[in-house]
Amino acid sequence: MLFSKQTYSTINQQLRDKIVILPLAAIEQHGPHLSVSTDMDLVSSIAQKVETLLPDDILLCPALPFGSSHHHLSFGGTLSISITTYTQVVVELVESLLQNGFRKIVLLNGHGGNITPVKQALAILGHKYDQTLSPNIALVTYWETAGNVFAGAAPMESPALSHACEYETSMMLHLFPEKVWMNLAERSVRPETNGFIPFEDDEPYRGATLFKQTAFISSNGSSGEPQKASAEKGLHLFENAVRSVTHFIESFKNWPLLPNLQHD
Repeated sequence: MLFSKQTYSTINQQLRDKIVILPLAAIEQHGPHLSVSTDMDLVSSIAQKVETLLPDDILLCPALPFGSSHHHLSFGGTLSISITTYTQVVVELVESLLQNGFRKIVLLNGHGGNITPVKQALAILGHKYDQTLSPNIALVTYWETAGNVFAGAAPMESPALSHACEYETSMMLHLFPEKVWMNLAERSVRPETNGFIPFEDDEPYRGATLFKQTAFISSNGSSGEPQKASAEKGLHLFENAVRSVTHFIESFKNWPLLPNLQHD
């Protein structure tokens, strides 16, 4: 069911047992070959498809279009909320849902820059509400739930989803080909690998993090191998993203609200 098509009385009286999905997106530069709406388009499409598969379980909110994207600002074409403000925005939106009586909430993420502030928001919400409401509030990032499908498994030819890469470009070719300009898709100039930091998502995480603005790790705002994208790969990725999120929701709906297990 769609949140935006209900009246407040219907939401209050009939729908509080639903799992609420709030998609989190971004409007930001995606290299010279993709629309700035890419993250919004992809996560919204996945959320809408999952809702059609599980209409009796889900209440789907309108997506939050703007994300934490300050690292892309120098390229232009980006509308960003700062990390601190974005954390607070997510906290307050979830608090609105809690005030509405919902206790099972999924934040379906479609932008890598949102992950850290959303995790911080979850920590704040847990501190405020675990003792009283004990809600289940989950962050779900579709390319992470889908596992190896988005991490180098065939038919993909590059190591993992990154930004305006083979993966995102392929999904856009499948879903929104009018927003893709493949004649402009090319591998950017990137820093050389150092064995620890995955500038190209070609190094496994080894306990070291180095955060840099996008202009310092990409010459044109993209990453990976966008020139290797195809609509056929995009269909494969989209179907697996939908499948993985649907599988999560089917499990999540049966999770109990957790009691406090602390002994005196």
